[in-house]
Amino acid sequence: MNRAKPVLQSCAASSSQKPEQHKHHFQNGTTDGTSREMVIGNNQKTSPEAANSDLPDLRAWGLLLAAWLVAISATLGALFIGEIMGQAPCVLCWFQRAFMFPLAVILTISCFVSDSSVWRYALPLAIIGWLVALYHGLLYGGVIPESIEPCGTGPSCSGSDMSILGWIPIPALSLAAFTAIIILLILVRKRSIA
Repeated sequence: MNRAKPVLQSCAASSSQKPEQHKHHFQNGTTDGTSREMVIGNNQKTSPEAANSDLPDLRAWGLLLAAWLVAISATLGALFIGEIMGQAPCVLCWFQRAFMFPLAVILTISCFVSDSSVWRYALPLAIIGWLVALYHGLLYGGVIPESIEPCGTGPSCSGSDMSILGWIPIPALSLAAFTAIIILLILVRKRSIA
């Protein structure tokens, strides 16, 4: 298999041109005998491989990966608290799980296929989950009166057992996770629109 080496040809190399206007043509022979052309200069053309707009934006993918890490950590944390530590979730915790668990799956798939448009359907889930977590946090903190507490049966939504390690409120952890995911998805949106 004979690979042709790039040949450098100077075109329009008159002395009257400014250095930044000077262009170089590269012809790269391929194994099938065809050639591709790349012009470097003011009117830059690139090879089809470099001009491919379907390549994933690594920064957007990194933000997606960070959002996925937050979602999977929150999901595994909720399962650990409920299944390993034996702490039964309250009604509001179930609602927060209903929005966090699908985010872990959706963000997994979007990271795998580098789908930066995931913000369109993941951001609404995260915002609704954030609102439930905010309500739960306000209820836990005593800002919202217990008379409108939705937890009728089962564990109390604002009881002292809604904390881990004795001082970290579970609603605050949930609110922090949803907040981080929302921020990361907004950054993904900015990267994908730009």
